[in-house]
Amino acid sequence: MTLAFIDWNVAPQIFTIGSWEVRWYGLLFASSFFFGYLLMGKFFKMAKLPETALDRLSIYMLVGTVVGARLGHIFFYEPAYYLSNPIKMLYIWEGGLASHGAAVGILSALGIYAYREKLNYLWVTDRIAIVVALAGFFIRMGNLMNSEIFGHATNLPWGFKFYRAFAPGTDVIPHHPTQIYEGLAYLLIFAYLIWFFYKKDGKPATAYLTGIWMIGIWGARFLIEFIKEVQVDFESTMALNMGQWLSIPLVLFGVYLVFYSRKK
Repeated sequence: MTLAFIDWNVAPQIFTIGSWEVRWYGLLFASSFFFGYLLMGKFFKMAKLPETALDRLSIYMLVGTVVGARLGHIFFYEPAYYLSNPIKMLYIWEGGLASHGAAVGILSALGIYAYREKLNYLWVTDRIAIVVALAGFFIRMGNLMNSEIFGHATNLPWGFKFYRAFAPGTDVIPHHPTQIYEGLAYLLIFAYLIWFFYKKDGKPATAYLTGIWMIGIWGARFLIEFIKEVQVDFESTMALNMGQWLSIPLVLFGVYLVFYSRKK
């Protein structure tokens, strides 16, 4: 028997003790750094780099991700609100993180890191691309547990009724679980990147993995945005939403990097 829809009423909290709570999103976000650290540890060991360099990289990644994601949301999606309420920029627990901003923040932080560690910038990004693709999967699963960033209404049998996204008593209808669509796309990209990395014995052509990551991640994001609910009201009047416009230059830069790697 085929289900007409899937009821989704999962609490975003894993458990609560008084006013303190542990949430699925936080756990999955932390998991992305944990597994990323393990993978980068293997990559650094293959290159005979010290563990202390990896520890410093972790700090750059954390700061670049959080600051970039926050500023990306502020300036890409709600600049008027945050510029009129600047103290709210610090309230990251209220939500408001943009993946495009995270990408810019990470790439910028890696530039500083590579310069200070005297490493080739694209050598670093090629390996970070692998772990960031996996991190994207974890973060989208966190969005699923939060019942946020879902798609348009659908009558497909795998449509989700996101009860917690609507006021009690609302007649909730099924929507596309775009968090799952994106998460699976990122997981497939991760699988390809790490397979190719080891196929080349840890020495892929410089910039190739970074280019494929950009094409795959942001190409998938561009396509899935067509069936995703807008994040802010002004997007409803746009032919392409903000996420799609921001994805286009990243995809094109990824194409350039792939051709660059083949020339090299």
